[in-house]
Amino acid sequence: MVTEVNVNQNDHLEAMAHAVLEHCEQRGWTLATAESLTAGMLCARLCDIPGASQVVRGGVIAYATDVKQDVLSVDKRRLADMGPVDQLVSEQMAEGACRVMRTDVGVSTTGVAGPEPQAGHAVGEVHIAVVTPQGSAHRKLELSGNRQSIRHQTVDAALAMLLRVLTDSTP
Repeated sequence: MVTEVNVNQNDHLEAMAHAVLEHCEQRGWTLATAESLTAGMLCARLCDIPGASQVVRGGVIAYATDVKQDVLSVDKRRLADMGPVDQLVSEQMAEGACRVMRTDVGVSTTGVAGPEPQAGHAVGEVHIAVVTPQGSAHRKLELSGNRQSIRHQTVDAALAMLLRVLTDSTP
């Protein structure tokens, strides 16, 4: 029975990733990720789809705070004042992914997967941002579960958010 649930969840994630890529391809848009707590899992999920190379240019794993600043150009003062688990930081990460990878769409994940809270942020606090040529969106999540579960839930939520943003911006 557990195997069926995992297979169904995997099919659902694959379908969302495929739809994200199709929406981007229909617009001629390319996509990049900027990932902290998911450490490349989101980009890997997208690249599991055959033909992803037509849309996905790559990703930045910005696990360390200084990488967020130095590679993705996240504001140094914001990082010092708020830390990496923050709405504006997630938005700047997504924008940085677009700049670094020269893409139209950027998506970022940052948060606390655990096992311990981080700088006043609870385990499960996650921020996801998506930027497109037509604007940006942000979502704050409060997830539960162990470290692995939180990371997987974040990938699922990021794919769903990407799909929603791309669907809402249908020409």
